[in-house]
Amino acid sequence: MDITTSWLRLFIIFGLLIFSNHCLKFDVFQDTLGHIKPRASPEVQEKAAKDVAERLLGKEISKMFITILDTDLGPVGKDTFKVTKNPLGEIEIRGTSGVAITWGLNYYLKNYCNVHISWDGTQVKLPKTLPEVRVKITSNDRFRYYQNVCTVGYSSTWWQWQQWEKNIDWMALNGINLALAFTAQEAIWQRLYQELNLTKEEIDEHLGGPAFLPWARMGNIRGFGGPLSTNWHNRTIRLQHQILQRMRNLGIVPVLPAFAGHVPRAFARLFPNANMTKIDPWNKFQDKYCCPYLLEPTDPLFHTIGYKFLRMYIEEFDTDHIYNCDTFNENLPGNNELTYLRNVGHSIFSAINVIDSKAIWLMQGWLFVHDNMFWTKSRVRAFLTSVPTGRMLVLDLQSEQFPQYDRFESYYGQPFIWCMLHNFGGTLGMFGSAQIINQRTFDARNMNDSTMVGTGLTPEGINQNYVIYELMNEMAYRHEPVDLDNWFESYATRRYGAWNEYAVNAWRYLGRTVYNFIGTERIRGHYVITRRPSLNILPWVWYDRKHFYSMWNVFLKARYGRGNNTLYRHDVVDITRQALQLKADEIYMTVLDCYNKKNVTAFKFSANTLLELFDDLESILASGNNFLLGTWLAQAKDIADNDEERRLHEYNARNQITLWGPNGEIRDYANKQWSGVMADYFKPRWELFLKALEKSLVQRIKLNISEINDRIFREVEQPFTFSTKYYPTETKGNTIDVAIKIISKWYKEEPISYHYYYHH
Repeated sequence: MDITTSWLRLFIIFGLLIFSNHCLKFDVFQDTLGHIKPRASPEVQEKAAKDVAERLLGKEISKMFITILDTDLGPVGKDTFKVTKNPLGEIEIRGTSGVAITWGLNYYLKNYCNVHISWDGTQVKLPKTLPEVRVKITSNDRFRYYQNVCTVGYSSTWWQWQQWEKNIDWMALNGINLALAFTAQEAIWQRLYQELNLTKEEIDEHLGGPAFLPWARMGNIRGFGGPLSTNWHNRTIRLQHQILQRMRNLGIVPVLPAFAGHVPRAFARLFPNANMTKIDPWNKFQDKYCCPYLLEPTDPLFHTIGYKFLRMYIEEFDTDHIYNCDTFNENLPGNNELTYLRNVGHSIFSAINVIDSKAIWLMQGWLFVHDNMFWTKSRVRAFLTSVPTGRMLVLDLQSEQFPQYDRFESYYGQPFIWCMLHNFGGTLGMFGSAQIINQRTFDARNMNDSTMVGTGLTPEGINQNYVIYELMNEMAYRHEPVDLDNWFESYATRRYGAWNEYAVNAWRYLGRTVYNFIGTERIRGHYVITRRPSLNILPWVWYDRKHFYSMWNVFLKARYGRGNNTLYRHDVVDITRQALQLKADEIYMTVLDCYNKKNVTAFKFSANTLLELFDDLESILASGNNFLLGTWLAQAKDIADNDEERRLHEYNARNQITLWGPNGEIRDYANKQWSGVMADYFKPRWELFLKALEKSLVQRIKLNISEINDRIFREVEQPFTFSTKYYPTETKGNTIDVAIKIISKWYKEEPISYHYYYHH
C-alpha cells in the first residue's frame, strides 16, 4: 500500500467520523423526544396538506399540486420534503408529514413562482407554466417552534376560527411543527375550582379578563379585566377542539398547559395547612389585582392539583405529551438554596409525569434573562438537572439578543430551542437583527456538545416586521448564512410580485440598517409619539435618520410599477409611519430646546408642528387595512353574547393597548400605532402637555409635572379605556395619495444619490 492510498483511507475514515458525529448529535434525544411527533394517519395528514393548498391557491389551481406523504423520505426526527415536476406538468410534493408537505409547497411557490405569504397579506400570482423543479430539503433540527405565552394576549385574544385557520395554515406553510395551544384552559380551571368548592366570586377574582389571561396564568396578576362569562368558556372550548384537530391533522404537535403552582387566594380557606406563599406584587399592581398564592411545588397538594387539572384537560382535549409550565416567570423562587431548587424542579416535573409517563416539560427560559442575578450557574444547574435529561425542553427565548445557552453550557444537557423573541407587547416600530440570526443559529447548532434541537419564533405580538420572521424561518433548513443583500432583494421581489429597482434598493438599505441591529439596548416599541409626554425622553436610533428619509422617498417611487400591489401599499403605510415617528423625535428635541431657552414664539411653532404630525400619522394609518383600531375593537365585541359582555371586552381591548392596568401599571407597554389610537389617545396627551408647557412659559410659572400627569390620566388615558366610541373597520383615503402628500410636506430631497449608500 503506497502512502497516497493510506492518506486517502485516513481521509475517508475521518470524513465518516465527522458525518457520524453529526448524526449522533442529532440523534442524541431520539429516545426521549422521538415520540413528540405527528399522531394522525398518513392519509389524514396528506388530506390536511392538500386542503391548505386549496385554501391558498383555489380549487382548480391546487389540482396541479400532488401531495404524497412518505415517512421514509428523510432521516428519523427531521422533516424532509421533495418537490419535482412530473411528465403531466404537475408538481409532486412528497413529505415526511403533513407539515413537511405544506412546507414543501411554500418552498416551491416562494423560490420558483415568486409567491409571498405573510401575516400582512399574500401575493399569489403563478406563472402560466409551472417552473421545472427537482429539490429535496431536510430540516436542520427536530423542531420549528412557534409562539410566546404572551402572543395569545397581544395578538389572538379575539380570534375566531377563521383567523385561527389562517394562522395554522401559515404555521404549516412555514414548517412549524411545535406550537403552543393554550386556548380554553380557564374553562378547565373553572371546572376544577368548582369541584374543589370555590365560590363563583372566588373564581372570578382569580381568573383574568380576556385580554389579560397570559399574565393571570403566570401568577403576575389576578382578576383584572374579568370576570369571564359562560359564553367565553363555552366558545373557547369549541375553538380549542377546532384548533387541536387542525394542528394534529397537519402534523403540528400542540403544546398544552400544565399546572405551574399559581392558585386563588381562596386556597388559604380550603387548604389552611398547605405550604403556600403570597407572590410579590408585579409592576406595582395593587392588592386587588395582584399577588395570588404560589403553592409550594414540594407540597403534596401541588401534585394533587396538577394531576386533577391535567386529567381534566386531557379528558377534554387528549394529549401529545408535551406541556408548558413556567412557575417562575418574572416571579422569584422563595428560596435560593440549591437543594430547594433541585427539589422544586423535580416536583414540578413529577406532577406532570404522574399523569403522563411520556411527558416532556417545555419551559420558557425568560426567567434566566429577566432575573439573571438570581439565576446563577449553580442554581440553574440544580434546577434543570433535577429533571431526567431529555425530559425537559428549554426555549432560549431571546437568543438574538440575550442568549443563555452558552452561559449555561447548553442547559447542562437539556435540549433547547434557539428562539427569536424580537417583539414586546405587539408594538409597531421597524427593527430586527438580520445579521445575528443569519449567523448565530449556525454557531449555536455547531458549538461543542450543543443540545440545540430546533429554531423558534417567540414574539409577544405578531403582525409587525414580517421580513425578519421570514428570514428566521429559513434558518430551519439553510446550511450556511445567506448573502443578506441578495436575500432582501429577493424578499422585495416576491412581496411585490416583480422586481422593481426602487423597491429593491429600499429593502437593501433597510436590511443593512434598520434590520441590522446588533446592540443590547432593550427595544420595546417606545417612541416619542407613543410615550406619555415628558421633558426627559431621549430619542435614539442606531441608523442615520436622513438616510432613512431618503430611502422613504426612493421607496415611494416604486408606486409607478407596484402601486396596485396590496403588500406594497401596506409597506407604504408602515414606512411612512416610521418616517413620521423619526420626524417626531426631531421635532420633540426642538420643542425641548425652545422651552429650555424660554423662546415662546419658537416654542408655539414647534409645538404646533408636532401636533400637525400626529394628524398626518392618523391620515396615513387610516388608509391601511392593518392599522385600524376599529378592527381590534370590532373583533372584541363580535364574540360577546350580550351588551354587558361587549362592554367588558371593549374595555379589555382598549386598556391593554393603553394603560395596561387600572392605573397605568405598565402604561403603553403594548401601545399600538393605529388610526384611532393616534387621534384620540396619543395626540390628546401631547396636546395637553404642550399647552401646559406653553402656559408655564407665558405666565412664567413653575411647571407641575405631577399635576399634568394627573390631568393626562383623568382627561385622556382613563376616559379612553372606558369610552365606547365607534371606530371604522374600513380604510379612509388612498394610501399612495396620502403618502405623497405627507412626504411633500415633511421631506426635502437631498442632493445625495441613493445609489451611494445602497451600493457601498
